[in-house]
Amino acid sequence: MDINYIVLLDFSKGEIIKIRLSEEQKKESEKYNDFSEFLETLEDKYNFNLNYCTWMSCEVLSERSY
Repeated sequence: MDINYIVLLDFSKGEIIKIRLSEEQKKESEKYNDFSEFLETLEDKYNFNLNYCTWMSCEVLSERSY
């Protein structure tokens, strides 16, 4: 599966963070055996703390709101 998006649920802030990975970020992520190690490199850039988040990765992002 090609990972294009990361969705984080930050339960410390009640915030949903959606990140569309650039081609450069996709290539960089392949250098890591554990994808969560790659996510740690994004914490400062996107202002989140992985310790307070749960996340998922997906190829195509679809949303529903009620």
